[in-house]
Amino acid sequence: MIEWSPATISAFQTTLLAWFDREGRDLPWRHDHEPYHIWVSEIMLQQTQVQTVIPYYERFMAWFPTVTALAQAPESQLLKAWEGLGYYSRVRNMQRCARQLLADYEGQWPKTATELTELIGIGPYTAGAIASIAFNEPVPAVDGNAFRVFSRLLEIDADIAKPQTRSLFEKVIARIIPKDRPGDFNQAIMDLGSSYMTARNPDSAHSPVKDFNQAYLDGKELDYPVKTKKPRPVPVDYVAVLAQADGQWLMTQRPSNGMLANLWTVPLLKVADLDLAEDYLPADLELAIQTYFQQEYQLRVTGFDLGLKPVKHTFTHQKWTIQLFGAKVEQPDLAYFPGKLVSTAQLTTLPMPKVQEKIWDRYQPK
Repeated sequence: MIEWSPATISAFQTTLLAWFDREGRDLPWRHDHEPYHIWVSEIMLQQTQVQTVIPYYERFMAWFPTVTALAQAPESQLLKAWEGLGYYSRVRNMQRCARQLLADYEGQWPKTATELTELIGIGPYTAGAIASIAFNEPVPAVDGNAFRVFSRLLEIDADIAKPQTRSLFEKVIARIIPKDRPGDFNQAIMDLGSSYMTARNPDSAHSPVKDFNQAYLDGKELDYPVKTKKPRPVPVDYVAVLAQADGQWLMTQRPSNGMLANLWTVPLLKVADLDLAEDYLPADLELAIQTYFQQEYQLRVTGFDLGLKPVKHTFTHQKWTIQLFGAKVEQPDLAYFPGKLVSTAQLTTLPMPKVQEKIWDRYQPK
C-alpha cells in the first residue's frame, strides 16, 4: 500500500475539489445540506443507479416531505413509494428510524457519525455521508466507490469482502479527507467512482486524478479492489398462478416476515412444496395446483399452462424461475385465502415487488 506525504495529500485534495467544483453532478438531494434529504437519497442509492433513483426520490419527497410525514405514513403508501427499488426492509427501517427520531431525539438529527449509527437502519457509510455533508464532520463515507477509488489510488490489496477491511480504509481516508470540505470531498469520490474510475472500462487516462492513481500508473488498475466472490444464488422453482374469478384477479399479500414482506403478488407456489415426481409433466403440475388450492385455501380452481417462457428473477441469495399458469376460480369463497379479488384497474394501487411486474409484463407484454 502506498502512503502519501502531507504535500501529496494537499495536492490531491486541491485537484479533486477543483474538479468537483467544475463538474460535480447536479442532483436533487445536493441542492441543500438537509440531513433528511441526504439520508433518503443514500438509502435509495444502495443497490440502485443514480438515474433510476431520481424520480423515486422526487416522488418520495412529494409524498413524505418531512421526517414527521414519513413516520406517520400508512405502510401501503410507504411500500407503493418504494415499489421497484427492491429490498423493502430498507424503507420499513426508514419509517422506524423516523419514528425513533421523533420519539427519542425530538425530531432533531444527531450531528456526528458515531451518534447517527445509533439510529435504526443507519450504518457506517450512511452515517459518514450524513455527518460530512450535512454537518461538516471530517469523517469518511466508505462505500463501493470509495473502496474502488482508494484501492486503486494507493494500491490497497486488502479483501473488501472482509468486514475488517472497512476499518483499514476508514483510517486511510481519515488522513486524506480535508477538514474544511469533508462533504464535498466524499461526494467527489462518489462522482469519481461512477465516472472515470468505474469497476469496468475506467477512463483513467482522462481522469482529473490520474497522476495520483498508482494502480493506473502501474498498468494494473483492474486488479483493484481485491474482492472474493460471493456464493452463487440458490435456484428455486416457483409457479405463478394468474387466477381469475368474475373478471377479477386473485391477489395474495405476502406474510409480514421474510422475502417481499407485505407486498402483493399473484399466488406464488414453490414447486418443492407440491407433490410432484422429478420428471413431472405440465398435466401433473395442473393437478398439483388444483390440489394445493383445495387443501390450503379450500378453493376450487382449474389451472392451465399459459405456454409462456418462465420469468427469472435474482435476489441476493436466491434465483427464482417462475412458470406461469392461468386458472379459473369456481365459487370464490376467500375465507381461508390470504388475499382478495382485485379488478384490473385496482391493481396499480397495490404495492408490488419487481418480480410481480415481470410476471405481468410476461403475461401482457407492453
